[in-house]
Amino acid sequence: MLRNVTASRRGVRLGAFAVAGAVLLSACSGSGGAPAGGEAAGPGGLVVGATSDPDTLFPWKATQFQAVNVLEQLYGTLTELDENLEVVPGLAESWQVSEDGTTLTLALRQGVTFADGSAFDSADVKSSLDRIRDEATGAVAAASLASVTAVEAPDPATVVLTLSGPDAGILAALATVNLAMLSSEDSEQTLADTPNGTGAFTFAERSPNESIRLTANPSFWGGAPALSSLEFRVIPDETSIVSALQSGNVQFAVFDDPLVAQSAEATGVQVAKTPQLSYHALQFNARKAPFDDVNVRLAVQCAVDRQQVLDTAALGEGEVTGPITSPAYRSDPAARPCPQRDVAKAKQYLAQSGHAGGLTISTIVSQGEYATSVNEATNIQAQLAEAGITVNLEVLESGAFVDRWVAADFQSAVALNGGRPDPDGMYGRYFTSTGNLNDVAGYSSPTLDALFAQGKATSDPAARKAVYEQVSAELENNAAWVWLFTSFTYTATTPEVSGFTPMANGSLKFLRETTVSGS
Repeated sequence: MLRNVTASRRGVRLGAFAVAGAVLLSACSGSGGAPAGGEAAGPGGLVVGATSDPDTLFPWKATQFQAVNVLEQLYGTLTELDENLEVVPGLAESWQVSEDGTTLTLALRQGVTFADGSAFDSADVKSSLDRIRDEATGAVAAASLASVTAVEAPDPATVVLTLSGPDAGILAALATVNLAMLSSEDSEQTLADTPNGTGAFTFAERSPNESIRLTANPSFWGGAPALSSLEFRVIPDETSIVSALQSGNVQFAVFDDPLVAQSAEATGVQVAKTPQLSYHALQFNARKAPFDDVNVRLAVQCAVDRQQVLDTAALGEGEVTGPITSPAYRSDPAARPCPQRDVAKAKQYLAQSGHAGGLTISTIVSQGEYATSVNEATNIQAQLAEAGITVNLEVLESGAFVDRWVAADFQSAVALNGGRPDPDGMYGRYFTSTGNLNDVAGYSSPTLDALFAQGKATSDPAARKAVYEQVSAELENNAAWVWLFTSFTYTATTPEVSGFTPMANGSLKFLRETTVSGS
């Protein structure tokens, strides 16, 4: 039976299935990959099977799960999240917030170095935060620093952030690798092929579309990892990864297909089942016809049975969800105009939009990025047909999907997006008018702008929960997207692997504590 790393065991208040995330499942540009065989890890090393090659090695622009999994081994962040998704020290060993909430002072760790041996200090933090905030950088998490008006480095061990007002979510936001600290001497160009971070591992070599090999960083501030090396080996098909696990050529993998997880366990591989914050959604571009009409969006929302999508695509392994999956602020999935499928209501909305005779829409979907994507899309296509809505599916290689998604070049999209412990970090960049991913989200309003500002400025948990309930209601009542379900990840390890802790945000951070016996 699959081991379920439950909320009670890990202290994460996720409910029965609350789900986790990372960042939109984007994709790599390559379609090749190493065969399921290949060489086993060297002494003390671990080989991780991955379905895609990272599409970037620049942390500020990484949206692909596979890229994030690699980059979080190489780069450090000012804060981190522990296994319970609580904020703990990272490169900042402590911090203080002023009484009025407008100043955040960070005390940095001493003696930290980058992979190239250069010292890490406050000048690097100031440079990193200022560049992330610069619109020209194109950082995907820039909106997480929207409250920061100035960054000062009064001495090498201290950084002072001046905030426009209290920001309850900023410490959790600083834990994402999208806000990783880079050397002030490095640029996107210099890091494209040779990452230079403060992480537990350092970059060794890369064979495009085949593998990336990292080596342990003996100078890591948290102590040198037990693993001597870490290789991410590209094997595009999850079933082939199972074969590689069985043969011992791969010792670790994370699956999202429950059938594959079951087949892996049947071969003697250990499998841990972990609820995730990430969420599956049918996204709309409400700035493009026909989805600029709220009645069209509501018609689609009412025509979709979310439980049927979950059952069809993921064997029911998950839970129907609303917009916010953050544990303390979780949305009620029934709080929407059509909590259950209502085809008659869908047709009524369609008629109100002027499309009583039917409507044709296009939907992009990635293939190979996550296991359930195409099955989700085809089930949605069949359901919408019963309401008079024809769906033309554009099934794209994952790299092409990401390019289209980032450019907001779609009418609608089937996607898996990463959730976060704090709802502002999760959605502030999407659904505020100044959010750096608002073009992709396709929807904003003055009401949402005001609510997100209120949520950031509110520290009382109950009061914040009330604010984000209003955010969820605004998104659902206007059918900004159709939120479908949350699911599980399945961490597969061979018997000699121990010490890894799966996390509800999908992080592989604890590879730094993983060991391989008998090497």
